[in-house]
Amino acid sequence: MKWSISAYVALLAATVLAPEQSFAQQTVEQIKKRDYVICGASQGNQGFSAPDEKGVWRGLDVDTCRAIAVAILGDKEKARFVPLNGAQRLIALQTGEIDVLPRTTTWTLRRDANGVNFTFTNYYEYDAFILPKSLGISEAKDMKGASVCLQSGSTTEVTLADLDRKYTLGLKPILFDNVPATRQAFFGGRCDALISDASALASSRATQAKNPDDYAIIPASGHYEALAPAVRHGDEQFFDIVKWSFQALIAAEDLGITQANVDQLVESDDPKVQRFLGVEPGNGEALGLDEKWAYNIIKQIGNYSEIFDRNVGKDSPIKLERGYNRLARDGGLMFPLVFN
Repeated sequence: MKWSISAYVALLAATVLAPEQSFAQQTVEQIKKRDYVICGASQGNQGFSAPDEKGVWRGLDVDTCRAIAVAILGDKEKARFVPLNGAQRLIALQTGEIDVLPRTTTWTLRRDANGVNFTFTNYYEYDAFILPKSLGISEAKDMKGASVCLQSGSTTEVTLADLDRKYTLGLKPILFDNVPATRQAFFGGRCDALISDASALASSRATQAKNPDDYAIIPASGHYEALAPAVRHGDEQFFDIVKWSFQALIAAEDLGITQANVDQLVESDDPKVQRFLGVEPGNGEALGLDEKWAYNIIKQIGNYSEIFDRNVGKDSPIKLERGYNRLARDGGLMFPLVFN
């Protein structure tokens, strides 16, 4: 029997992809069987994902993961966290070591096209440098000859290379394979600057610097990046659940539903609120979840504003401004979709 080249390639692709797709389609079933969600986490990014003094994981990324656990299993405590560096995180996702990456990954074309599905953006961010104010540098283009600490396997490598080429700065990158080592090297004086997400730099300045006021944070690229929870290709049900678990946080804020008033609003006669909270059935069935899945998320975790404020915003030591992470109605980029 003769085979055309195209037929052979198609057969080979099906053979290679079938196990991955079969594996991916089992994600929700695997989660239910083991009774917890496995989430990728940072190696210690206060405000986003880091264990507290009692070993309990806390942060915006952590709460994003817990929302998924609530949607599927009804309990925010049914989540486990695996610390990963930049080089490990996508491999861990694609091989099934974890179920989801909550936020630590920038949404890029090549990542999206190579085995990863990004959901909705849950944090808009930009790359930045932190450096001592004593250097007198206020703009990235003035960093000629500076040594820069950075984590390997992150998009900041590209940002730094682009900046160096654009302004012919002769920057000296010093690579590390994990976040703690990168920050320790910078605050230990091994390099002039550290490049990372601006929020991560604000976190490290607030928690690691002996005198935070001695350090400045300046933009590195001049453009924002979308950071979004990511899942493997091939599992549409889990993809949908992760997307809408985050959307529940945004929609609740838009509807004025909080952890404190969600029980009262179950009695609301507003049809949008009724559909969101599962009083009017249909949304849960569409996702293969309990009809009260969105109610449970807000009851146990709160809406996006509450999560942001307590972890990285005004009620946290970091005190980041929401900026583009505000709702669209407030001038930001967070846009709630329709729950029906």
